[in-house]
Amino acid sequence: MHILTFDIEEWYIEQQYRGGRKEKYQEFDGYLDAISDLLEEQDIKATFFCLGKIASNFPEVVRKIATKGHEIGCHSNEHIWLNKMTPQAVRKDTTSAVKSLQDISGQPVVSYRAPAFSIGEQNKWAFEVLYECGIRRDASIFPMVRDFGGFSSFPSDTPTIIEYKGIQIKEFPICTTKLFGKEVAYSGGGYFRFFPYWFLKNRIETNKYVMTYFHIGDLIHNKSGIMSKSEYETYFKEKGTVINRLKRYTKSNIGTSTAFKKMTRLIKQFDFINLEKADSQIDWGSCENVTL
Repeated sequence: MHILTFDIEEWYIEQQYRGGRKEKYQEFDGYLDAISDLLEEQDIKATFFCLGKIASNFPEVVRKIATKGHEIGCHSNEHIWLNKMTPQAVRKDTTSAVKSLQDISGQPVVSYRAPAFSIGEQNKWAFEVLYECGIRRDASIFPMVRDFGGFSSFPSDTPTIIEYKGIQIKEFPICTTKLFGKEVAYSGGGYFRFFPYWFLKNRIETNKYVMTYFHIGDLIHNKSGIMSKSEYETYFKEKGTVINRLKRYTKSNIGTSTAFKKMTRLIKQFDFINLEKADSQIDWGSCENVTL
């Protein structure tokens, strides 16, 4: 089972933090159109996790995705990490985002991915809040340590049913693979950009479950310089030391020159489905239940 997902946030991030440059919006539009054409050519439907602010501030983006028959999922309202929010704030954020996305797409929104995979051991209460907001499928678990998120104690990297305080949510975690004795991710973000195609192809062929996650920003060759201290601190909500900014610059730039071609090759070579279809194909009765 190969699941294809995209996290759609760039338009709002540009508007909120980068000055709203017209040429950047046009660049994002062009890449979204290219992705849409590729998926139509391959007869593939994906899940697009969109910010609520994309729906309210750039409704044509969500409308364009929805009219092609892709699933619209929620990626929060403003891309604030859940581990930096209170339960009340998450509830307000999710409610607002789901409403905006449903109003524009005309679809029920029941799938969710937290920004930066920011649900972990310390804020697992988020599942109860998401359930109260109508979320029934989640793809927020990153079952290893990572920047700004990660749930290293989560016991599975395949679909599971999460049970928490009487509620159940179907979880689609990020898949991992062993490399030199350690578990690593490979199917999206900087990991996808870093690994060569032959490695990705091998892992996808040998794993029964693959959850991809692509950002348009990952697919654009980044020629910008290192962030300023103030820009870094405004966006990442942590100290903008030279080391932190250099690390972020390296992670954001590695492999961007070949990422779009690599993703295109992958989509043409393998069959992919969206989260909604994956949910209907899984025998949930045989899946592991994880009580948090």
